[in-house]
Amino acid sequence: MLKQNLCLRLLTQVCCILTLLQSQFLRAQDNSLIQLSKNDSLMLLYGDHNTVSIATGAEKPIYLAPSVASIITAEDILATGATTLEEALVSVPGLHISLSFNRLNPIYSFRGIHTGANPQVLLLLNGVPLRQLFSGSRPNSLRMPVSNIERIEVIRGPGSAVYGADAFSGVINIITHTSAKQSYSEVVLKAGSFDREGGWINSFKQLGNWDLQFNFDSDKSNGDRGRIVKSDLQTALDNGFGTNASKAPGPLETRYNAITSSLALSNQNWNFDLWLYKNEDAGVGPGAAQVLDPKGRQDTTLYLFDMKYTSDNTGDWRFETQANYYYGESKSHFVIFPEGTRVLIDSDGNIVSSGGSVVDFPDGIIGAPVTMDQQTAIEFRTYYKGWQDHQIRLAAGAQKHKLTAKDQKNFGTGVIDGSSSPVDGTLTDVSGTEYAFIKDQERTVYHLSFQDEWKFLADWELTYGARADEYSDFGTTVNPRLAVVWSSSLNFTTKYLYGRAFRAPSFNELYAINNPAILGNPKLKPEVIDTMELVFDYHQGSHDQLQLSLFKYEVDDLIQYVIDSNGTTSTAQNTAGIEGYGYELENRWHIAKHLHVNASYSWQLSRYKDTGHIVNDAPQQRLYFNPRWEVISDWHLGLEAYRVFNRKRAINDKRSEIDDYTWVNLTLRYQRSKNDWVFTSGIKNLTDEDAREPSNGRISDDYPLEGQSLYIETGYRW
Repeated sequence: MLKQNLCLRLLTQVCCILTLLQSQFLRAQDNSLIQLSKNDSLMLLYGDHNTVSIATGAEKPIYLAPSVASIITAEDILATGATTLEEALVSVPGLHISLSFNRLNPIYSFRGIHTGANPQVLLLLNGVPLRQLFSGSRPNSLRMPVSNIERIEVIRGPGSAVYGADAFSGVINIITHTSAKQSYSEVVLKAGSFDREGGWINSFKQLGNWDLQFNFDSDKSNGDRGRIVKSDLQTALDNGFGTNASKAPGPLETRYNAITSSLALSNQNWNFDLWLYKNEDAGVGPGAAQVLDPKGRQDTTLYLFDMKYTSDNTGDWRFETQANYYYGESKSHFVIFPEGTRVLIDSDGNIVSSGGSVVDFPDGIIGAPVTMDQQTAIEFRTYYKGWQDHQIRLAAGAQKHKLTAKDQKNFGTGVIDGSSSPVDGTLTDVSGTEYAFIKDQERTVYHLSFQDEWKFLADWELTYGARADEYSDFGTTVNPRLAVVWSSSLNFTTKYLYGRAFRAPSFNELYAINNPAILGNPKLKPEVIDTMELVFDYHQGSHDQLQLSLFKYEVDDLIQYVIDSNGTTSTAQNTAGIEGYGYELENRWHIAKHLHVNASYSWQLSRYKDTGHIVNDAPQQRLYFNPRWEVISDWHLGLEAYRVFNRKRAINDKRSEIDDYTWVNLTLRYQRSKNDWVFTSGIKNLTDEDAREPSNGRISDDYPLEGQSLYIETGYRW
């Protein structure tokens, strides 16, 4: 209670300061708003790095955008030494990057909305969703490099009125490089701790009226073998059955071998993008059942083809058509329980905690599931400016989702019945039968959206609209938005925001069968969130910004797995939901010509509505600090530090509280524009902090993060 009072007191003080600042700027000269309009036009003309398109679908200065948005530029990425998308995102206020029990896939925890699979965040690549249909979240073992990222735009809060499903707690749009903004080539090699090696090639060319961009990035590592966990679920089984099968103490399996490539071709009207990602023989983190699995592997293959046509401005109308095809394949091989394990098996062939027969598995309990996604989408958009002080956006589109699954295993229904022991490692293919973990599924989605940006007074703008989505498997959902932005002076903006968003149930939550732990429920409804925000934004030039964002949200029909009456399985159910509120204070300050500081503090409190308990695992407070200094000409030194604190366990988890931690990175880089060498060197986890992200208890001592590591990147640009 004392900490909450202190936080609220700080919030009150900041509000008072910003109110005084607003009063001061209200006395500005009468022509300030005219100057603001001119500055906005110049920024849109020259592509200022403080404009965003993610908020409305069209370019807009970030302080006028009707949302709480953040921009991470290529310059920001270089300054922090980030080498992956997740490392770049740690600078976003209100966002914490955690680890899932599922292969240690990243959890993007926005404002206390923290779930195991984390499907509540929509990840876009140049506006196209990167989504796995089975889980509803990002693809397994996706490790997005930063070598081809021009900027990252992030919405903290709802975005379904523009983007539809899963734009729930946040939206992240990765925008790749284009030849239209630069013309050079570079080759860079990289190496580092944990046997990390790789490199990338970037090339930007003009071919007549066409711009061509090519990127190839390779990144490989054996993983940090020092990320040791003391015990796992198999440890408990060994204690109960007198076996010695567990690999614990042992390391989490974090190896990877990722290749990313893209080819983009564009002119004034057309954009063609082809993107490929492969990660072969990746480690499976803590294992499929939270049992260490050094033999398990994850192979992920992703293809994305996107085509967009934009008409020339013809009077008051502009038209866009965008079509894309996405293919994703997730091929897993799990040694779910290791060689020599002994478990109880029921008559259905599944593992149970009591009542079954004792069965030995000398080769281990093995599963080899495969899921293949095909997602085809088309959208038509039109922008109309024929009404004075209005910009209308209309969009309509359709999507086709298809999931195909394969399943091989040496356990489960249709394979064994618990009547014989031992069971060897021979796998039975149950694909396409009633014994598979899921049947092949399809869904169609149609949507229609409307948005109006109305400048109803010289310094006031109202954005309102809604989007309707019709799903073939669960019905129709409508999600409105309303935003009022008041530019009270050249440098001060106040925003009042409301939005509703939804999260579609995944195929796993709807249709999973023959799973010894979790089952689907075809009667599920989508999750819904209503969010209200109040934002004060003081900005000076293109670099200095002080922003305070206050938010309150309510989640209904949250999908969680509820234990069934048999005590062994859990079925997906809509539950009461979550209530949360908090604030984010952020500051970007260009202190001197060669010194720039980014800093932020986030605080949130979220509770389950049915029990009143604090949402587990999500940090209530987060502090971020990033000074950047140009030491001498073309040599830059960057320090990045953030502290994560106040994370609570689940109410039935009796382990000690989750430890706070402070993470520090140091980066030194040399770079000129062209015809010269580029060089970056850095230290991750400078203090070698024993930092951990919470596990679900089967890994008793949580998931350790990487220890101290070094990296170096060097190459030539021409």
